[in-house]
Amino acid sequence: MNKVFIIGLPRTGTTSISVAMLDYGFNVAHTAYTKQAFTLADVISDSPCFCDYKELDNLFPDSKFVYLERDLSLWIPSMQMLINKMKAELHPTTGSFNPILKRTFNHTFELATTAVPDDVDHLKACYLRHQREVLEYFKDRNDFLRIDISHHTSLTQLLDFLGVTYCGKPVFPHLNIGRKVACWKEHKHPNKVNANSAGPEHRKFFDYAKQRKWLSAI
Repeated sequence: MNKVFIIGLPRTGTTSISVAMLDYGFNVAHTAYTKQAFTLADVISDSPCFCDYKELDNLFPDSKFVYLERDLSLWIPSMQMLINKMKAELHPTTGSFNPILKRTFNHTFELATTAVPDDVDHLKACYLRHQREVLEYFKDRNDFLRIDISHHTSLTQLLDFLGVTYCGKPVFPHLNIGRKVACWKEHKHPNKVNANSAGPEHRKFFDYAKQRKWLSAI
């Protein structure tokens, strides 16, 4: 096994699963914006994975992919909160967030071309489109797992999928509840990987990103 990519959308439990994997001995990056972060991490979640899973599949053969789903009645208000909290800094040209983060959010949620990006129907359409594309891409593959972390058997399913022996708590930690978005940053653990880790190529990202028409700059 090469890497484990968590490709669920934001607010589907990416922080919870990332924290859980730390305690199973994995080096984990919750978001990864450099080649070096991908080199150092065993498990990578959130941006850019939910958007760039096809490219990552080509770059890292023999990896495993975990899609997180969540009931839309819970995901939509949570995503509305997140987008409204982040939207100014997600602007393609004036926002201060990392270019990879801006690109993946703007592409997946069409922030720059949608009049009301937190509209319920718009977010529902984005979620369902992403789900449909993921399930079609990974159809009939045995390196793909689909789980809802709120289900009591989901951690066991994940560990079985990864070939890891179960230990500790029987369920995923419940993090970033309500308006919280920074639990990963606040969580201290020696296995955490910095999303902006510098390596031999400094903080360079993969070249595939430059070929995207909707990439503003890297």
